[in-house]
Amino acid sequence: MSEHKTPGEQGLRLLLEIGPLIIFFLANAKANLVFYNDPAQNIFYATAAFMIAIILSLGVSYSRYRRIPTMPLVTGVFVVVFGTLTLVLHDDIFIKLKPTLVNLLFAGGLLGAAWFDRPLMKQLFDGAFDITDEGWMVLTRRWGYFFILLAVINEVVWRNSSTDFWVTFKLFGIMPLTIVFAMAQVGVLARYATDSDTPETTESESTD
Repeated sequence: MSEHKTPGEQGLRLLLEIGPLIIFFLANAKANLVFYNDPAQNIFYATAAFMIAIILSLGVSYSRYRRIPTMPLVTGVFVVVFGTLTLVLHDDIFIKLKPTLVNLLFAGGLLGAAWFDRPLMKQLFDGAFDITDEGWMVLTRRWGYFFILLAVINEVVWRNSSTDFWVTFKLFGIMPLTIVFAMAQVGVLARYATDSDTPETTESESTD
């Protein structure tokens, strides 16, 4: 049985997930005007702000729901670890590589689970949709391939564009692409929907 979430709860969960990325973008955009004369330094200030924002986001999520979803937790750990390396070594390659490694980790986990006929997306989404295990398996494979695509896109963008463009693309490129992909899976939800909501038919009883 899926848990019903109000629009307010859904909005809060979405804000907790994309809020740190918005902070990352805004901090990078404003850092040069406020703190630095060298635009190359923006990414370091933005990385620090990103780390703080994602820690706060995970803290709020745990405080409100007494749990942290797997994907935001893994992403948060990678942000803190690679963000720390970025700041300590003063090298932005670490924060730029983070999305590639996280996406490949997710892809490997999902496709590896699919190889052993385990619909891992069902656990990651907490069974939020009433679909069959076959449907969950389809979603597991599709999201696995999609994470590989995101890893490739991240590598292409950060290696062939400026840091400012890469930060902007993370918010205005990757995020819309992910939303469009997620919406494209509605057909899977409809095709593999269970019949749990269908009332059982019973024979009418006649009385003498």
